Amino acid sequence: MKHSLHGSHVGSYLLLSLLIGLLIYTIIPTALIRLGGFGASKKENPTRGIALTFDDGPDPAYTPELLDFLRLHRIQATFFVLGSKAEKYPELIRRMHKEGHLIGIHNYVHWTNAVLTPRKVRKQIKDTVAVIEHILGITPIHYRPPWGVINLFDFLLMKQFRFVFWSLMVGDWRCSGGKEKIRRKLFARLQNNDIIVLHDSGQTLGANRDAPMFMLQALKEFVEECMRQEIPFLRIDKKLQLDAPVTRETHGLNLESQTNLTRLPVK
Repeated sequence: MKHSLHGSHVGSYLLLSLLIGLLIYTIIPTALIRLGGFGASKKENPTRGIALTFDDGPDPAYTPELLDFLRLHRIQATFFVLGSKAEKYPELIRRMHKEGHLIGIHNYVHWTNAVLTPRKVRKQIKDTVAVIEHILGITPIHYRPPWGVINLFDFLLMKQFRFVFWSLMVGDWRCSGGKEKIRRKLFARLQNNDIIVLHDSGQTLGANRDAPMFMLQALKEFVEECMRQEIPFLRIDKKLQLDAPVTRETHGLNLESQTNLTRLPVK
């Protein structure tokens, strides 16, 4: 009986320690960066217009159709790409850049920073930067962590990268609800000058492979209505007018550089 009670206490202690560790390492930092307005997360900014941002690509099944549509309507968007996919489909990265879109980092593979050590997060970013530099000859500075989740040490990365979040997420990575669910959520925020996160690939954990098809259908109707109401679309760097960090030493990921990080207002 005593052994049973002792084992129960040990188990409870370990569980409590794990929960406290998660709170300190990822839950509290993520809440602070999102609720505190650090990075480009809030819609309360002086620039009128909507910023379309796309995560998880490039995807040869859906990204070309998306790029065709954006080019047709002369819309510039922001793509947060996975380094592994950029490496596999460099022609899509080159096309994004050629057609005026901003390319940001979304880790090399779609792993949340909550389960990665600081060293592994830096490697995810460094490897993605190297891929994009090899393809385009430019260094990306905008970063969106997968699922918008960070860990405690990611604050140091703000000295080199602009963290970009969103003000509207419509759940387009799942097929449930189809086009109408996405359309309804987009149209409900038509005048909100949102930073919208959408997904041009359905190959990540928890996503449906066919989900981008419904996203594209809903996006086309949304864009047409925005055009009718003369609501502009902007790249994230233009919408938030973010300056680049002062010092850039991406290959070494030097964490001693200085920054002029913008803190956005929160109501």
